[in-house]
Amino acid sequence: MREILFYKTDSGYCPVEDFIDSLSGKQAQKVLWVLRLVEELDSVPSQYLKKLVNTNDI
Repeated sequence: MREILFYKTDSGYCPVEDFIDSLSGKQAQKVLWVLRLVEELDSVPSQYLKKLVNTNDI
């Protein structure tokens, strides 16, 4: 099982938490559901992940 750790600044600010908090309830549930899949599954089906656009292939 994997453990997902969110980035935090030295002052304790966590941009990921702010982002999730800014989502609608349904959107936040979907994000958290996919994060649970990433934690629990050895291989996450590609249908749950999407390549970021305009990111220089990160």
